[in-house]
Amino acid sequence: MRLTQGTFSFLPDLTDEQIGKQVAYCIRQGWAVNIEYTDDPHPRNTYWEMWGLPMFDLKDPAAVLYELGECRKVQGGRAYIRISAFDSTHTWESLRLSFLTDRPAEEPGFALERAEADGRNLRYTTRAYAAAKPTGARYGA
Repeated sequence: MRLTQGTFSFLPDLTDEQIGKQVAYCIRQGWAVNIEYTDDPHPRNTYWEMWGLPMFDLKDPAAVLYELGECRKVQGGRAYIRISAFDSTHTWESLRLSFLTDRPAEEPGFALERAEADGRNLRYTTRAYAAAKPTGARYGA
């Protein structure tokens, strides 16, 4: 299973050079860039852990790539890592770009659970197979 969340998620993983070009684009737009990671990539999980603080007023994508490298060292293939770009322009004030940069080597996927409700209604929910394990132990060491 290959998790598809954010921009570019249907493409092959971006190289560091391609990531750098996307970050440079974000900087040219004046967006604040930040790095986030999680071991629970459920589509409704919007609360990923932030790696450091958002990087405002950057002039060079090298700072983001350095922090991404540091995050990779700590997470070591155990988490999903994404870069997000926030536009603080008045009336926009929201994410403009978000994409995965790293993912665990094995992505176990999601289970679709079906439950019958009142009448003939059916309710469906998804549950990540990895979530059956405790936080920090969901993906390989």
